[in-house]
Amino acid sequence: MDIVNIEPITAGWSNDKKYCVTDENGTRFLLRISDIAEHDAKQAGFEMMRRVAELGIPMCLPVEFGICEEGAYSIQSWIDGQSAEEVIPQLTDREQYDYGLEAGGILRKIHSVPAPSAQDDWAARFNRKMDRKIRMYEECPIKYPNGQAFIDCIDANRDLLEGRPQVFQHGDYHIGNMMIDRSGKLYIIDFDRCGFGDPWEEFNRIVWCAQRSYRFASGIVDGYFDCQVPMDFWKLLALYISSNTLSSVCWAVPFGESEVQTMLDQAEEVLAWYADMTDPIPAWYRPDASDNIR
Repeated sequence: MDIVNIEPITAGWSNDKKYCVTDENGTRFLLRISDIAEHDAKQAGFEMMRRVAELGIPMCLPVEFGICEEGAYSIQSWIDGQSAEEVIPQLTDREQYDYGLEAGGILRKIHSVPAPSAQDDWAARFNRKMDRKIRMYEECPIKYPNGQAFIDCIDANRDLLEGRPQVFQHGDYHIGNMMIDRSGKLYIIDFDRCGFGDPWEEFNRIVWCAQRSYRFASGIVDGYFDCQVPMDFWKLLALYISSNTLSSVCWAVPFGESEVQTMLDQAEEVLAWYADMTDPIPAWYRPDASDNIR
């Protein structure tokens, strides 16, 4: 590929260097460059993207992977559009919910790819992760006003981790990693954190969706389960969100006061949705909160 123009992209939290590049035919692509030490992991992720793309998932299509002077690179197709995070809240209630239904159906299709049989037992694996996050929180200089509610929720629901299946995960599935193109089509982007795990754990980022549009968030859940949502899902999701939220403030500390405040505010909102983690069904999903749109 002969590149005739290159423009840096600064959005996102990834450590990768990202660029919009244009070839000699005027076609644009997404170029990502990673540290060479990440070569094997990035190549494995690229190959998994190929497999997922074969399912017909609307996404940045993997084009090329290789090594350059700066590290390991991947080239993906370019999506000409806007972030769903900007577009969806401006739409009608019905349109927001319908995009959520679509995103839920796409996620179900992504989860049709099974995990390798050699994966560690999920319950053992995730219990270790939660224990580590609890230690991180206890050692963190900043605490939530009612952080114990998250720990209590975790401890009350650990048994639900037993026997959970594992599948391919996008790894960061939320409204900020989705785009709407100029024709109104929804695309999923940024598979950079892909891996394998409990399909229901993938919903732990739905907090970001609900903050932008609770109708969109409700649609994701309904679209995934065809409106037949099991109670065990809600209980497990409360555990996964508790685990994620608990460590978020620790993660934010190196990024400064603004990010810390964002996580403090988010934790407050999560606790309000879940009545201090005593109600497994979040307030944003309730029919009265969604104006009976479902």
